[in-house]
Amino acid sequence: MKRIFVSFAIEDKGLRDLLRGQARNNNSPFEFIDMSVKQPWDSEWKSKCRTRIKGCDGVISLITSNTKKAVGQIWEMNCAIDEGIPVLGIYGNNVHTGSVVPKECGDVIVRDWSWNTIASWIKKLKEEG
Repeated sequence: MKRIFVSFAIEDKGLRDLLRGQARNNNSPFEFIDMSVKQPWDSEWKSKCRTRIKGCDGVISLITSNTKKAVGQIWEMNCAIDEGIPVLGIYGNNVHTGSVVPKECGDVIVRDWSWNTIASWIKKLKEEG
C-alpha cells in the first residue's frame, strides 16, 4: 500500500472528495492523506505538511483553473519537488481551459483523471520504491 498526498485548491474540495471515494475502494492501491488548510497559513502548518509529504510515496495534485491562484497547492507541489517526492497532476475535469501547473512548480506531468492513470502511476512508484 502506497501513501499518496493529495494537493488541491480549496475551491476544488469536491474533487478531492471524489478522489477520496476512489481511495476507499477495496481495490485501491493507495492511502489518502488530507492536509487541507483549515486555519490561516503559518509556519507550523508548513512544517507539519512537509513532514506528511516526506512520509508519502507520491503526490497527486488536482489541476483546475483554480490551481494558478492556490498558494497552498503551489507550496505543496514545490515542497514535494524539493523533497524528491514524485508528483502527478490530474486534470479536475474534461475542460482543460485555464487548468495549468503554475510556472513556479516546474515540469509536473498532467494527465486526464482515470482510475487506470492513477493506478499505473502508483504501480510505477512501487517499482521505484
